[in-house]
Amino acid sequence: MAETSPTFDFIIVGAGSAGCVLANRLTESGRYTVCLLEAGREDTSPWIHIPIGYGKHFTNPLVNWLYRTQKNPDWVDRQVIQPRGKVIGGSSSINGLVYMRGHRQDYDLWRQMGNTGWSFDDVLHYFKKSEDQQRGESEYHGAGGPLAVSDPATRHEIADAFLDAVQQAGHERNDDVNGAKPDGFGYVQWTSRNGRRCSAAVGYLKPARKRPNLTVISNAHATRLLFDGKKATGVAYEADGMEKSVLAGREVLVSGGAINSPQLLQLSGLGPAELLQSHGIDVVQDMPGVGDNLQDHFNGTLMYRSAKPNTVNDIFHSPWRKIQTGLNYGLRRQGLMEMGAAYAGGYTQIEPGAASPEIQMLLMLFTADTPGDTPHPFPGFSLVCAIMRPESRGSVQIVSRDHRTAPSIQPNYMSAEKDRQILLGGMRAGREIMAQPAWEGVHEGEFRPGPDLQSDDELVAFLKEQGRSSYHPVSTCRMGTDERAVVDPRLRVNGIKGLRVVDASIMPTLVSGNTNAPTIMIGEKAADMILEDAAA
Repeated sequence: MAETSPTFDFIIVGAGSAGCVLANRLTESGRYTVCLLEAGREDTSPWIHIPIGYGKHFTNPLVNWLYRTQKNPDWVDRQVIQPRGKVIGGSSSINGLVYMRGHRQDYDLWRQMGNTGWSFDDVLHYFKKSEDQQRGESEYHGAGGPLAVSDPATRHEIADAFLDAVQQAGHERNDDVNGAKPDGFGYVQWTSRNGRRCSAAVGYLKPARKRPNLTVISNAHATRLLFDGKKATGVAYEADGMEKSVLAGREVLVSGGAINSPQLLQLSGLGPAELLQSHGIDVVQDMPGVGDNLQDHFNGTLMYRSAKPNTVNDIFHSPWRKIQTGLNYGLRRQGLMEMGAAYAGGYTQIEPGAASPEIQMLLMLFTADTPGDTPHPFPGFSLVCAIMRPESRGSVQIVSRDHRTAPSIQPNYMSAEKDRQILLGGMRAGREIMAQPAWEGVHEGEFRPGPDLQSDDELVAFLKEQGRSSYHPVSTCRMGTDERAVVDPRLRVNGIKGLRVVDASIMPTLVSGNTNAPTIMIGEKAADMILEDAAA
């Protein structure tokens, strides 16, 4: 018999970007008791809080689920790493800190698909509510919120050359791609404050943990949801080698993310009946949409040799530069240690007449054979060209009834012809930018894919062999009003009482930007809806 903890009003499964928001907002009034379960450990590693430390977490099993995608024999016939945060703060504790919301059209499309309350005008309030914008409050930004959003403390020669080059190539300069107009390029903003990462755990959970009505249990791996018929009543979890459980007086809120949330639902009997039965799992409700509709940003990365030793590569391979960089960061909170994954970037349109730009470009001041590997032993930087609105669709499916076994993740990267054409267009646009006069004396040429690869077939072959994920999986518990939707527009699991999914998995379609800010917005909006329903 599983040990039973006291009943809480709300149980949140997953202390990631959305889960931390929920824990804060649902405990604010003091009226409700909340239990937050997290499979990972506490966020005590100093490299979580030093922004450049994100590079150390790609292969760190202490804070990362270390997922890998399945091979697709037709296109990307290899496993692609899919890091996900397994730590307090979730992926917001190990991501690249880039703050980009996507475009107005992304959210307006959600509303057009029948999701009332999710247009851009509806959700802008929640973006602003979450934000503590260094530049201050404006029509599109908020100040005083839990999530710090900051500019780089210092400019960089490579970033300046890039922004000159994009204008020479005919693109717009735009210092706020999260403002009125998303097109164009500028310096990137990061979720940091005074050179320290502001994860959802730092911004939202840390102040909430002082409240007596919040209980946080780390190293607690949820094994299954508990039901009384078609009503969710609690969560079973494993901790210290024992199975335990907590009960929910009001609701269970699943916030495990686009990989773990569908996995937990399937392990609990919510999913495609045939899949569940094949693993000996009793079907609570046949839900073919659980784990379906996986979307992610796939990219082609252009790499260049820098003409000067001014990149992360040079710091990594020089003890003297490490000391200099460490002192600069320790004394001033400046330099490349305060850097998120990208220093500059923005959006460009590939197809004439597209509703919004299809390609995001991000300038990264390092190069390596694969993410998380040792940087190259020479000065180098990268331009990541990622497709924003892919048509390729994949799935997440359990392969065992054992919760410790990773699910099958099949994104089907590049399976849609249009995705391949847009990516090729994005890489060519990137090369055009990198060929402008602004780069004279700044870079010494492209070494990957390399100037010898020019034709469509050659570049597609490169993408098959070396294309990467931008680590933005979404949509596996899709919100909608049709029969395959997993949750309704109030994020309630269809056909099940007392259960919601609140994380990036509910996005009907992938946003045209990084997914951390939208996931925090989803948490903010969900908290309001949950509190409204609780008070009704």
